[in-house]
Amino acid sequence: MADIKFCGLTRAGDADYAASLGAAYVGVVFAESPRRVTAPVAATVLAPARGRARTVGVFGAASVAAVASIAGEVGLDVIQLHGDPEPDLVERMRPAFAGEVWAVVRVAGRIIPDGALALLSVADAVVLDAKVNGRLGGTGACFDWDAVARALDRHRGQSRVVLAGGLTPANVAEAVRVMAPDVVDVSSGVESAPGVKDHVRMRAFSEAVRGRGSTE
Repeated sequence: MADIKFCGLTRAGDADYAASLGAAYVGVVFAESPRRVTAPVAATVLAPARGRARTVGVFGAASVAAVASIAGEVGLDVIQLHGDPEPDLVERMRPAFAGEVWAVVRVAGRIIPDGALALLSVADAVVLDAKVNGRLGGTGACFDWDAVARALDRHRGQSRVVLAGGLTPANVAEAVRVMAPDVVDVSSGVESAPGVKDHVRMRAFSEAVRGRGSTE
């Protein structure tokens, strides 16, 4: 069974509810996004979930020093690097941050970028998200799970796989069946507005991942 990450959180109550549902990860966004928060706000948002779920910060184009500074201020367990990171960036983060480093690979349709395979050997996890021009994530768009799963099969085991992009309570069970990810990552698919999580949808998502069946 895949672990669950609720991301793009902007309210402490949503983080608390995510943890109560058994989510393994709760995430906030520091990259350019309608869900973007500051470090002090992030610390407040994540506070109710500490000790029950691991905390994740999503970063775009930022220096190693800036990412490490924010991660330390907020007390993050995981940093998630967007902006098409190179393996070298993951390696340079290691001395600056003691937690896990995840790297995002943006997938266009059926094609996994060449750089994804290199990231699988250096990052703690690779986040597969749909590529939408001008947007880093949280778009609600999907990629071709069947094609990508086949392309990824021979490289499994080098790093954990996190599936993101367009997941909802209605489709996540199928996504898990096809892709067999280690973690499913949802943001817009359980929202009533950007950054505002709908608790009914969050519960439905959790139940669908756990095979108890649910609809939106």
